[in-house]
Amino acid sequence: MDRELSATTKQAHKRKRLWQIGVAVAIVAAAIYGFNTLISPSLNRSEIRTATVERGPVVATLTATGVVVPELEQAITSPIQARIEQVVRTSGEEVKPGDQVLLLDRSFTQLAYDKLKDEQEMNQHKRVQLRLQLQKKLNSLESQLAIKRMSVKSLQARLEDEQYLLKIGGGTQEQVKQAELNLKIAQQELAQLERDIASERELLKADEQELGFTMAMQGRNIEELQRKMEQAEVRATHRGVVTWVKNEVGSSVNAGDVIVRLADLSSFKIKAAVSDAYAEQLQAGGEATVRVNEVDLKGTIAAIEPTVTNGTVTFFVALDENAHKLLRPNLRVEVYVTTATKPNTLRIKNGPYFNSASNNSRLFVVRGDELIQIPASTGASNADYVEVEGDVQPGDEIVISSLQDYEHLKKIQLK
Repeated sequence: MDRELSATTKQAHKRKRLWQIGVAVAIVAAAIYGFNTLISPSLNRSEIRTATVERGPVVATLTATGVVVPELEQAITSPIQARIEQVVRTSGEEVKPGDQVLLLDRSFTQLAYDKLKDEQEMNQHKRVQLRLQLQKKLNSLESQLAIKRMSVKSLQARLEDEQYLLKIGGGTQEQVKQAELNLKIAQQELAQLERDIASERELLKADEQELGFTMAMQGRNIEELQRKMEQAEVRATHRGVVTWVKNEVGSSVNAGDVIVRLADLSSFKIKAAVSDAYAEQLQAGGEATVRVNEVDLKGTIAAIEPTVTNGTVTFFVALDENAHKLLRPNLRVEVYVTTATKPNTLRIKNGPYFNSASNNSRLFVVRGDELIQIPASTGASNADYVEVEGDVQPGDEIVISSLQDYEHLKKIQLK
């Protein structure tokens, strides 16, 4: 026969029941929390970088790589075909104008120089001989001319005598005609001698001019060889530093080969390169900024090489401060070429997010303990700032670190 449970027993059963329900509720709550955690990932604030939207200018730039090079660099070429006899200055040594750097063997050029000098002496003698020969010929012609003139005068007197005799009846008409013919022949011969003498004088003048031209050309060749032999003592033309020298003593060099490079390290420029895809955005005279160890130096594009090499275009930037203390030869720098300027726009500091995001039409803004994805777009940019447009306001805190793995989420919890 069943007995009614006591009040104490009933109370114990009730407490046990409540405890079981409480445990079940806790398990369900934990499951719900874990599920929410799975479907709503979270991030620690320390894992992200943020920046505040502000108003200000944004200068759009094109990024290029550059290297510092001397503004003035001289390549000295060999003036002659020779061999290196002595290296006087080595790379890294400072030089002043007139300091010798190399000595070339000039024996081969000396032989050519001596040969030209001998030929010049022979031409001098030839010139003297030519004048003497032509003068002798002219003297002979002048003598013949004088004789012929006297002959003409004699024949002219003879003609006058024959004409007188004919007039008084002591001569004949045939004798007069013969005298006239003899006079005409002599006059023709006299005119021919005068023309021959004039021609000989012109010929002498032409021969002297031709020989003079030959001697002038040889004189210039002699001067050039003399200058080349002087240049064989390779000397610096301005103050600077020897950056390279062909230092193999005894090695041969051809005329025109570069044997020494000198650089003036008191001023510098930037040699930069960029992909040929951006070649149209480069313009001579355009503004550029060179970043050297976090210091920005202003400059302008001075020259652009017309050829494309390995898919890149090379250009040179002239710096406003070309003697800045941070500039060193061959130092690698970043070059930012200005392509557009926005004087007053919404901007945010540049960061990895804008380089890694596959879709820059969305940004993550901090809202309390959450990151909310908002529609936005980017415009002009440089290494420091990015122009932003869309549902952003000044003062908004925007994530600028990479969130590539979370781009598909509309909301992210912050811890």
